[in-house]
Amino acid sequence: MFYDCQLRVSPETAADEERIKACIAREKGIEADAIRIVRRSIDARQRTVYVNLTVRAYVGEQPSETAFAPIHYPSVEGKPRVVVVGAGPGGLFAALRLIELGLCPVVIERGKNVHERKRDLAQIARTQTVDAESNYSFGEGGAGAYSDGKLYTRSKKRGDVEKILRVFCQHGASTDILIDAHPHIGTDRLPRVVEAMRNTILNCGGEVHFQTRMEELLIDKDRVKGIRTHTGEEFEGPVVLATGHSARDVYRWLDANGVEMEPKGIAVGVRLEHPAALIDRIQYHTPEGKGRWLPAAEYSFVTQVDGRGVYSFCMCPGGFVVPAASGPEQIVVNGMSPGNRGSRWSNSGMVVEIRPEDLQDRTLTENGSSGGVLAMMDFQEQLEKTCWLQGNRQQTAPAQRMADFVNRRLSADLPPSSYAPGLIASPLHFWLPPFIGRRLEQGFRRFGRNARGFLTNEAILIGVETRTSAPVRIVRHKDTLQHVRLKGLFPCGEGAGYAGGIVSAAMDGERCAEKAAESLL
Repeated sequence: MFYDCQLRVSPETAADEERIKACIAREKGIEADAIRIVRRSIDARQRTVYVNLTVRAYVGEQPSETAFAPIHYPSVEGKPRVVVVGAGPGGLFAALRLIELGLCPVVIERGKNVHERKRDLAQIARTQTVDAESNYSFGEGGAGAYSDGKLYTRSKKRGDVEKILRVFCQHGASTDILIDAHPHIGTDRLPRVVEAMRNTILNCGGEVHFQTRMEELLIDKDRVKGIRTHTGEEFEGPVVLATGHSARDVYRWLDANGVEMEPKGIAVGVRLEHPAALIDRIQYHTPEGKGRWLPAAEYSFVTQVDGRGVYSFCMCPGGFVVPAASGPEQIVVNGMSPGNRGSRWSNSGMVVEIRPEDLQDRTLTENGSSGGVLAMMDFQEQLEKTCWLQGNRQQTAPAQRMADFVNRRLSADLPPSSYAPGLIASPLHFWLPPFIGRRLEQGFRRFGRNARGFLTNEAILIGVETRTSAPVRIVRHKDTLQHVRLKGLFPCGEGAGYAGGIVSAAMDGERCAEKAAESLL
């Protein structure tokens, strides 16, 4: 017999199983033989910080040894094949779902496997160069593999979030992600999980081809028959196109070959980095910060400035700012956190909403948009190149102290930072497009009023954050998920404009796999 109990306890009590049992006995009148925490969240809205727990108390029995039932993946050798382009979360979960459905996935990935890729990432800081096929955006695991592994999503109506988390656990992630309100694997742990997923695909008879770039779709009238790679090799079958939001060559090929897309809004801004201890003190309302029992603090800010959203994005407590360019003459920054979230810094994207109609503004057009369906992508590219020029044509990123930016002052020096390739003081307030810079300025002032101490010269802005989402949407039918004109093509995940993070991309991958399977019936 078991009972589910809702508890509101101190962080110290939440860390001690015997204290939790005593709390259940005192508050619920139940003497538990064993417990299992099934939900956990931190409430730091008031001066006293609490942990909210849902605890399953077992009386007269013990919980099962496993926290979830594993999924069975059968052999698919000799089964009909489906081509999956991209080995990010959309592609990997599409491949695993295809195996569940008895089909053979053929995964095509332009980058390297997750371990070889890691060596290329290290070279960015050492040599100031970016491998255009192996970087933070391209390679096994996609953009999420080396940028944090946060698994929180609001897209719960698009699929089974709990199943996605169970698949991660089955492949080696901590079962804490089944419990925490804001689950997180960690960039130091996620590569092993991704590798385990690949091994499942291979062990079941699927295929994974690394350093193999899709060059074109094979189209016969109104149907996609497969793909051709940069080596001339062809792979036939329905195509799940899960290339991620940075595969600009794919967007250009689709546009040039009349594959229907539409422009889509994005958000653009900077990475904002604070000392982690300062964020802990602000968010936990105490000079001691997180102390012994609390994790590195998170924050979330959002406001409206002149009709557009200004908000924090992909907040990385106890993390690092990383160089996320995917080609030459670009500076792009992103954030990540290790599993313990134990670095000296905390960072977040601070971004401004841009809608397609905003590019009709003359000022924005002069800053790099050529118009058409790829206008937003053109704007991204031009801003990234401007940032590269500001950074001395290397991966050294332009940066400015936060209060200096708001007050439009030059920063004479910069504080220590987690950004490994190095920083150079730069007047972001001067060269960021006013559409972005002025809104950020006003947003920071508001956030500083809401969280005393947040607006400070101890924090720095690092430019630029542009890859928040895809700049286009590859148009597909709502019901079949196939492209509106081309049968057999299933645009998938974040790169197709239908997801916004690891979990939502994974759920979309599963849905596309199911529809691809139906198309073969």
